[in-house]
Amino acid sequence: MDQGSRRPLRGRSLEFRSKLTQGVGALIYAKDTGRYLFLLRQGGSWAATWALPGGKVDSGETVVTGLAREIEEELGGRIRDPKLIPIERYTSSDHKFVYHTFFVAVEREFMPVLNDEHSGYAWLPLQFAPKPLHPGIVRTVAEQDIMAKIRVAESVS
Repeated sequence: MDQGSRRPLRGRSLEFRSKLTQGVGALIYAKDTGRYLFLLRQGGSWAATWALPGGKVDSGETVVTGLAREIEEELGGRIRDPKLIPIERYTSSDHKFVYHTFFVAVEREFMPVLNDEHSGYAWLPLQFAPKPLHPGIVRTVAEQDIMAKIRVAESVS
């Protein structure tokens, strides 16, 4: 590189260097019981809180392929022909993190084969979700618009 073409970074915005981090989660609904799957987090951030299957979208993945991978890793298998209904897109206040939540309907409840990220699971109606909930889920279920989307998704699944 020609020395003359270098420019000092001083005074220039470094925003172009920050990379958007995306996460994804599945609100899994069992049609046979009308209940949702919650996972008890083990270790890491928000340990001992109940959360949804999901996690970080890896580089080169789409949100949908990241969701499929996270479900397979955390539940021990794939969901066949999932119908994904987007219900929320949360963006952090600094605009560096985006979390996509999808409603995923399955025909019947199943017993997940948990990986080491979780120590338990529960199928419960949304109004009786286990406590303490991960703060992201607390925020999601507190939003009336999101809850309306969830009710519509239940009725069309």
